[in-house]
Amino acid sequence: MHKVVLLGTGNLAHHLFDAFTKSNSVSVVQVFGRSAERLAYFKDRTKVTHKPENLLHADIYIIAVSDDAIHTVSQYIKNKKSIIAHCSGGMGLETLTEGSDRGVFYPLQSFSKGRKIDFSEVPLCIEGSSEIVLEKLISLGRTISQICVPINSKQRLAMHLAAVYTNNFTNHLLFKASQICEENDLPFSLLMPLLKETVSKLGILSPYDAQTGPARRNDRKTQEKHMKIISNKQDREIYALLSEAIQTTYGD
Repeated sequence: MHKVVLLGTGNLAHHLFDAFTKSNSVSVVQVFGRSAERLAYFKDRTKVTHKPENLLHADIYIIAVSDDAIHTVSQYIKNKKSIIAHCSGGMGLETLTEGSDRGVFYPLQSFSKGRKIDFSEVPLCIEGSSEIVLEKLISLGRTISQICVPINSKQRLAMHLAAVYTNNFTNHLLFKASQICEENDLPFSLLMPLLKETVSKLGILSPYDAQTGPARRNDRKTQEKHMKIISNKQDREIYALLSEAIQTTYGD
């Protein structure tokens, strides 16, 4: 049985807590957070505290807070003789307090409030300051996910960058698409079959081979028409930059 203390009360902490509590091999003995309102989500299912001095003993302390707060929170448990792991994609082991068994327990997924996630399908990118720490974190990871991958800090930062392109940038472009639809009295739902096909075909084609569209075809006339109806300067720059990048990738 893995005894875990979870430090954090945001979206990721909610999802991790729910996943851990479904496992017969994990006991979340406590959740720490500064906000009494946010701790309310957990208090009926485990012990909670907003005071660092009241943190209970655990085998593993999982820090699920914003990147800027990781080092500060890790100081609360610097004297614990246990594993301390954060969940950031972009921060290294050195972010944690020195002198401890340190690790990273990074779920490669986007977590939104109220959105249920099947954690068994979420890749866990795991790093440890020693082989023993790595093995214990992988063991913990396997209680909630089918995909646990040892990845060092350099690889994890690169994966996080790739994830930003895959999720964050793509979502912003979809937001722009929704604005275009709204401004022209069109339902955004009409784009859903296209979006599903865009993702689905990546199961059989590489992103390089799956590329279509006017920039891929070097269809200048269509691109010019599009540019004329884009009123926002920044949006025109985005369209032009992405079109140029596609044309550079595939040539004329």
